[in-house]
Amino acid sequence: MKYQVAAIDVHKKMLAVVVADVAGEGEYQFERRKFGTTPEQLHVLAQRMIQQEVEEIVMESTAQYWKPVWGALERLWKPARQQREGATKMSGKLHLCQAKSNRGQRGRKSDFLDAERLVKRLVAQKLVLSLVPDAEQRLWRTVTRRKYQLTRDKVRLHNQLESLLEEAHIKLSSFVSDLLGLSARRMLKALVEGATDPAAIAALADGRLRATPAQLRDALGASTQLHGVYRRLLKMMLEDLKQLEEQMEQLDGEMATLLEDHQEVVQRLAEVPGLGVSSAVQIIAEVGPQAEVFNSAKELSSWVGVCPGSEESAGESQSTRSPKGNRNMRRLLNQAAQAAVKMKGSIFEVTFRKLVPRLGYKAAIWAIAHRLCRLLWILLRKGVRYQEHGPAVSAKSQRARTTKMIKELRKLGYRIESGPLPAGAVA
Repeated sequence: MKYQVAAIDVHKKMLAVVVADVAGEGEYQFERRKFGTTPEQLHVLAQRMIQQEVEEIVMESTAQYWKPVWGALERLWKPARQQREGATKMSGKLHLCQAKSNRGQRGRKSDFLDAERLVKRLVAQKLVLSLVPDAEQRLWRTVTRRKYQLTRDKVRLHNQLESLLEEAHIKLSSFVSDLLGLSARRMLKALVEGATDPAAIAALADGRLRATPAQLRDALGASTQLHGVYRRLLKMMLEDLKQLEEQMEQLDGEMATLLEDHQEVVQRLAEVPGLGVSSAVQIIAEVGPQAEVFNSAKELSSWVGVCPGSEESAGESQSTRSPKGNRNMRRLLNQAAQAAVKMKGSIFEVTFRKLVPRLGYKAAIWAIAHRLCRLLWILLRKGVRYQEHGPAVSAKSQRARTTKMIKELRKLGYRIESGPLPAGAVA
């Protein structure tokens, strides 16, 4: 009985496709064919795969070019193979491999040889396969990763703004901790509108600002002779900043709509020290609302790349460096660990203080990130809530954190019932 497997070497404008029966004995006999990457050509490809009764398809993760190919096969080919009579567990299975695991010998490389090698190494289980979530979760990832890009753009714009002010000899950043705060924005807006009196501009600052009026006047002294070019450049930057923030708010609204059925999961994750609503949304987009593809916390930690690695030779450990994993989750957990250990009296702060003398700062932070990852799996898979077991977390600080989180959730468009968060099982 034949078992057809196809492999696709993906390029921007062309697909090199080979099909072979891997159930027979001897050398595989490959059928080669090229396809385009337009929607019409992808439809033809899917129909061709159905006609040839292909059971599994494997392709390389080449830049972003694999995504439309995957989407077309997922819509057109996969249901046809899975819903037919006599379908097996692997019928309609799509595989995405890391290109490095299919690297061929230098000087003996071609598109079809690469595709044939994909089939051989898939059968031999020598490919490193990537996890590709369903279409809905991939959409979540697109939105959250776009917001992260905008956040980076905002940080870059902040640095450029500070550089421009220093060049213009406006020493505002020396006395104001946040150049994008309300007080600083009011003063910068006054500069854009042509204000030249340092005292009048300094009076726009909030009274709770640590800097004294005299310090602000001194920092804004150059405004009396500020060149018009600097004012116009400052106006451009403030306009760019406003546009970035509007787009980020729109993306927050998009995610609130997309995760409407998973609001309770967002709330549970946001309760964890070091996390917040934004971090919770990004985590759900990366691993799913229930982390159902990971059978254990160890599997999730390994996929993220936050667990100790294993590199052994001759019975001796050569390295315990963490493996490469999901870059977005590694970033999120590292940032969450940095924040969690600063929460006074939390279990993470206590654990961190115990680990620092033995491991050092960086390794201790990474150990906390590993613990957070395992905790996230428990919260997602078992549907429990987090409860702090630290020695010195007061009820007042817990209420303040809960109030802040509810306010943030409502601002982003989530529906929160009045009163305290519902009680449930704890982790």
